Amino acid sequence: MNRKDRNEYFTSKLNSGQTIMRAFLLDTYQNGRFRAADIESPLPANGQVRIRVHASGVNPIDNKIRQGEASFAMPNLPAILGTDVAGVVTEVGAGVTAFAVGDEVYGMAGGVRGLPGSLAEFMTVDASMLAKKPRNLSMREAAALPLVALTAWEGLVDRANLQPGTRQKVLVQGGAGGVGHIVVQLASALGAEVYATASNAKQELVRKLGATPIDYTKTTVEQYVQQYTDGKGFDLIYDTVGGDTLEASLGAVRHYGRVVSCAAYETHNLATSSLRCADISGVFVLYPMLSGERRAHHGAILRKLTERVEAGEIRPVLDPRRFTLDTAMEAHDAVEKGANIKVVIDVMTAA
Repeated sequence: MNRKDRNEYFTSKLNSGQTIMRAFLLDTYQNGRFRAADIESPLPANGQVRIRVHASGVNPIDNKIRQGEASFAMPNLPAILGTDVAGVVTEVGAGVTAFAVGDEVYGMAGGVRGLPGSLAEFMTVDASMLAKKPRNLSMREAAALPLVALTAWEGLVDRANLQPGTRQKVLVQGGAGGVGHIVVQLASALGAEVYATASNAKQELVRKLGATPIDYTKTTVEQYVQQYTDGKGFDLIYDTVGGDTLEASLGAVRHYGRVVSCAAYETHNLATSSLRCADISGVFVLYPMLSGERRAHHGAILRKLTERVEAGEIRPVLDPRRFTLDTAMEAHDAVEKGANIKVVIDVMTAA
C-alpha cells in the first residue's frame, strides 16, 4: 500500500472510531527481522496515555531483545520493539492529570515483556514513565535520551549520591558511549572533576562534553590513577563497559569511594574493592518497566533531566544518519556495528 492509499485508509478508520496504526512487528527471534503491519492501537486504560510517536531511540538492548539475547526482557511474539520514545499525547486515560492532549512528551516506556514499543505510529503507555519533552530539543534528540539518561542518573545520583558542588573526582569508563556521554555531562553539571576513558578517535568529543580524556589504549590504569589522583584513586567510578574494565575499576577507586556499573553481567572478585571499603552498586534501568515497581520515579528523573537539558547542561549526541520505520532494520544494524553514540528512527515523517 502506497503512502496516499495508507493515509486514506488511516483516515477512514479514524472516522469510524478505530485508530489503525502502522507498526513494525517482530515475529521470530530466529532471523530477528521486522514485518510491517496495520494493526489497531489500544485505547488508553486507567493511568495511561496514547501518544503519536514521532521518534524512536535505538539502544544496544533493543538489538539484544530483537536477536533473542536478553531473556530477562524479551516479549512474547509477535511484538513491537523500541524502548525510547518521543511524541505527542493524543488521548488521556482516566486518572491521568499530569498530561493533556497536545503535550509533547518523552520517556522509556515499552518494548519489553508485555509492553508494546515505539516502532509504531501510536504507543499506549503508563503515563507515570513519561515527562514533558525539553523545549530546546527536537523530537529526534528527545528520543535519544531516556534510557541512557535514566541509567546515568540512577548511577550518579540515586546510587552514588553525587551532590552538587562537591568537586569529587569522577572517572567514567567509556565516556564516549551512549550512557557514558550523558554520565560525563551530568557529573560535570553537578560540579564534579570528570575524567573519561575513550579511544584516541573520541578524545576530542569527550573533552567537549566536559571531561579530561584518557586514552585507555595507551595509558594503564595504574598510570592514570597516579597521574590524576596521586595514586589515591577516584572518588567515584562509573563503569559502562563491564568485564575487565569493571575489574580494573575495583582497584582504581579510593578508600571509601564508590563504583557504579551498568554493565556488571560477569563474575568479579570484590576483594580489591572490599579492602578499599568501597561501595559497589549495579544499575538495571529496565527493572521498573519489567516489574511495575518505581515507574513513577523514572518519570520524576526525566522531569529533573528536562530542567538540566533546558539549562543547557546536557544534550545527546546523535548519529547523523536518518532512518525511518521502513529502514528500522538498517538502524538496528548500525547500532550493532558500532554507530556514533545514539541512533534515532523518525517514525512520523512528512507525507
